[in-house]
Amino acid sequence: MSNIYLCVLLAGLCVLANCHHVPGHQGGHDGHEHPQEDQPPTESHQENGLLSYRKIAPSALDFTLKFYHQVHPKADGKNIFFSPVSIVSAFLLVALGAKGNTLDQILSGLCYNQSMTSMQEIDDGVHHLLQWLNRPEAKLELSTGSALFTADKFQLQQEILNKARDLFHADVVPANFKNPEEAVTQINSYIERKTHGKLVDVVKGLDPEMAMVLVNYVFMKGYWEKPFNHELTRKKAFSINNETTVQVDMMYRDGYYLTYHDDELDCDVVQIPYQGNASALFILPQKGKLHQVEQALGREVFLKWEASQKLRRIELSLPKVSLYTSHDVKEALIGLGVTEVFTDQADLSAFTGHPDLKISKAYHKAYLNIHENGTEAAAATVIEIVPTSLPPAVIFDRPYLLMVADHVARVPLFFARIMNPIEH
Repeated sequence: MSNIYLCVLLAGLCVLANCHHVPGHQGGHDGHEHPQEDQPPTESHQENGLLSYRKIAPSALDFTLKFYHQVHPKADGKNIFFSPVSIVSAFLLVALGAKGNTLDQILSGLCYNQSMTSMQEIDDGVHHLLQWLNRPEAKLELSTGSALFTADKFQLQQEILNKARDLFHADVVPANFKNPEEAVTQINSYIERKTHGKLVDVVKGLDPEMAMVLVNYVFMKGYWEKPFNHELTRKKAFSINNETTVQVDMMYRDGYYLTYHDDELDCDVVQIPYQGNASALFILPQKGKLHQVEQALGREVFLKWEASQKLRRIELSLPKVSLYTSHDVKEALIGLGVTEVFTDQADLSAFTGHPDLKISKAYHKAYLNIHENGTEAAAATVIEIVPTSLPPAVIFDRPYLLMVADHVARVPLFFARIMNPIEH
């Protein structure tokens, strides 16, 4: 039994460390927003694939939250950051080669209901979603893609090759696994190039008997629609827990945001828009309420927050973040019922015509950098007229949750739990 070694990775939210000015920013040095009216991003493009990628959006949100429920109990006190788009894309690429119960488990684990959504609809949705996310004219710089590094003896069926290239924009690259060091260098170089140097030396070692390494990457660089003022960033205390605090660079901005206070879950929700078609939803539980909010996370909660948000003026304090994370995707997917593909009973025969493949590893590396000029995305139309009275303050000085989503496709791109903004 040969092994497919699956590598899923993400590079990060906004790498803008040397950027000090965003064209069109009207904020004054006082930290207040000058009155201005912004036009919302339009959907007049009427992309052919709009309905097809929105059809798979509910499954994408469900998977994001179910995956989070798998990883957060095992990450006690640690940061969590992952890209559901990356993980789903990678395993749908695996699904091209799967049959029978192996295929059914993969689709079910990714939260697709085959009685409601056909495989053709899933393929069409993912294809058009990736086209939308990778469009070169977007204000939000986002690139995602895949690569199949294959051994010489591992001949993919032509139909699979065509689908991998057409549906997933996948590169198919020959690799000499008999020389593991050469193959490691080749794959790491590809990853480093595609993630703009943010993820290096991801693959540490390879089995000479490897059949294929599947890599998926996501890279995002975004600018806040209303950036924070560098001059107002100050050192502030961030409470990791009741016993531990760290000093962080706390950004500050007085302005209008879509916000909501959930009395039932005792948390504040703030949406911060990017330039472009994305937004970041920050969820700040009250002290001692993080676990309660985590346990309640589900599609209904997010729909309630979306419907309840109102445009309000607040004093927003948000810490700068720089972190790397790693997650065992195999362990999480086994918890979601995707088991057979990792065993000798796996049926991945559509890849080669022979049922002699299984996945040996699946892991996810991620990098996140949040600062004054960018990192997130938002879908709000904001009209800001600042009154003279002091607004309420929302201070992210304790652990919080974060979801970045494309608001046209209505799919989550990244999800995070920030326990310590400065932990590497």
